[in-house]
Amino acid sequence: MGGLITVDFAVCHGKPCIHGLRYPVENVLEWLTSGMTIEEILADYEDLVPEDILAVLSYAARLTHVKRLERLAA
Repeated sequence: MGGLITVDFAVCHGKPCIHGLRYPVENVLEWLTSGMTIEEILADYEDLVPEDILAVLSYAARLTHVKRLERLAA
């Protein structure tokens, strides 16, 4: 079953990971921002499916949904 992001404190120190795998969301995002295409990632990591990559992107997008940012006093 691909495409789910889970947090399990017994897996990868509780970092958000692709369900059933030990691929942290942050790693997949780093691969994408380094210039790897989805196709290249899938070729290198054969246990991933396209829905996993899309779930990572969706998870990251949801993390940016904030009501407002507060400036901290210096």
